[in-house]
Amino acid sequence: MEGGSMSTDPRTVEEVFKDFKGRRAGMLKALTSDVEEFFLQCDPEKENLCLYGFPDEGWEVNLPSEEVPPELPEPALGINFARDGMLRKDWLSLVAVHSDAWLLAVSYFYGARLDKNERKRLFNMINELPTVFDVVTGKKPVKEKTSVNNTGGGNKAKSTGSKVTTSHHDNLKANMHRAAEVQAKPQKPPPAPPKDEEETLEEDDEEHGDTFCGSCGGNYTADEFWIGCDSCEKWFHGKCVKITPARAEHIKHYKCPSCSNKRART
Repeated sequence: MEGGSMSTDPRTVEEVFKDFKGRRAGMLKALTSDVEEFFLQCDPEKENLCLYGFPDEGWEVNLPSEEVPPELPEPALGINFARDGMLRKDWLSLVAVHSDAWLLAVSYFYGARLDKNERKRLFNMINELPTVFDVVTGKKPVKEKTSVNNTGGGNKAKSTGSKVTTSHHDNLKANMHRAAEVQAKPQKPPPAPPKDEEETLEEDDEEHGDTFCGSCGGNYTADEFWIGCDSCEKWFHGKCVKITPARAEHIKHYKCPSCSNKRART
């Protein structure tokens, strides 16, 4: 993989931060100025693909490393599978979130050799930059409001801050469900379930509330088709791995794309 690693690993705070900025700049290009090319390269018909950013501010969509364990932490696997199952802006936002997580993982992989104060300084330097998610979604940074002393007597301080009512991830998940409903083939609406069935769905949601899709990271919901991998035991949205309920009936032992690729390489 071209540009995947530096000739010498960064060891100082400044070197690690420079590596972070270069990789971040490459990923930002892929998700902004080069977004059309990036979109085309993330073909859902291809195998599991990852977005890599390089220290020279380049980027690449490629298969994950075959080296085990990998030389560096690997980015999110299979970003191409969810491309056509979501609204474009929501898909790019999801890739941006995973890109931020990978950038921090790589920085702290190198930063493991730093001491406590150096790691703190590294994080503060990184935190001064907008995240990839902030840039892609156009989110404006929140200005910190300083405390104001009460002049009416006493030393009480009045602090103000913005209250977040809903997270952007919740909105993304809601949009993911809406996009899946829009792209689904039209069919007759099913009859309203009896009360007992509604209670069963609620119990199913509570039982699998901590289950997440191994491809897009979405929460489990009983009103969507899911399929479990018999090798890694992870669960996936049927639409994320392109398995329909009808096709699943003919599969005796299902292997997810990641496990299938591992077997093919060996």
